[in-house]
Amino acid sequence: MRFDHETLAQRVRFASAAAAENLVDEIKELGAARVMVIAAESERELAHRIAAQLPVAHWHHEVAMHVPVEVAERAREQAGAHRVDALVCIGGGSTTGLAKAVALTTGLPIVAVPTTYAGSEATNVWGLTEHARKTTGTDPRVLPRTIVYDATLMLTLPVDLSVASGLNALAHCVDSMWAPRADPIDRALAGEGIRALRIGLPLVADEPGGLDGREHALYGAYLSAVAFASAGSGLHHKICHVLGGMFDLPHAQTHAVVLPHVLAFNAPAAPEAERRIAAAFDAGSATGGLARLRTRLDAPRALRDYGMPESGIAPAAEAILAAAPPDNPTPVTSDNITGLLRAAWEGAEPR
Repeated sequence: MRFDHETLAQRVRFASAAAAENLVDEIKELGAARVMVIAAESERELAHRIAAQLPVAHWHHEVAMHVPVEVAERAREQAGAHRVDALVCIGGGSTTGLAKAVALTTGLPIVAVPTTYAGSEATNVWGLTEHARKTTGTDPRVLPRTIVYDATLMLTLPVDLSVASGLNALAHCVDSMWAPRADPIDRALAGEGIRALRIGLPLVADEPGGLDGREHALYGAYLSAVAFASAGSGLHHKICHVLGGMFDLPHAQTHAVVLPHVLAFNAPAAPEAERRIAAAFDAGSATGGLARLRTRLDAPRALRDYGMPESGIAPAAEAILAAAPPDNPTPVTSDNITGLLRAAWEGAEPR
């Protein structure tokens, strides 16, 4: 066994019903006096409630999927105009992504308060979209200093969005088994993340107002993101970044649809990873375990349901072929990636 593993420096505060209290403590720890709170319009009320005791210099509510460059520029301008010294982002992956875009050019520290299972809060990955193309990168400046996890903030997240977001987290775990920098620590974290999500998501579906399922899912989502941050972006994420940027598809649902197809594509060529994933699902096979969970959750099935045109399959395949990791377990060709995309577009069974 021989590997290099880098652990990102970040504090995690995980406690239900304690977001407001923990936020105050973290902002005091930073010594910040002029905070910019970023939250989408749909979470304005929540943000004002849990950040009410902070020294807020600016409330920013313009958030968009995939962080369009022009939206990022306006947020950066507001941070400068209000002489902000810290960022608090309250919301899902798009909100965290916008805070990262501001931090990327300003160096401002971020305290992240997630309200979905997106996992962006635990990575140093940023993404910006311009002219229907999503560009991603890594930078230590965008890693939130602290994550404030509070499962009670998830209780109002609708079941369908909880399922899609949780499967997005599961995709982080699966990709971390064979991504370019995957190592034994990443695989251990990813396996535990799959186990936690496998337990938590059905509980969320059965009892959306229960904390046990929400806490399991949130814990699993964090582990998935830590594994992904270390392992890097594998084929699954390369596909979803292309599709999201090219067709403005909803992030979580796109991941939920594509995941079983990538797993079926790679599993035969990665037997050790396949065994780990199957064990985490407590199933005889990785694909069988995922299929059982997806059926249980009535998961999203087809990219066409979310606005991807059939005519987009060919250009997307070409872009994915250029972006695919060269060491992906199954070599990526124009024919097999086109077949994968068509099956995902149609909602066909993975093959």
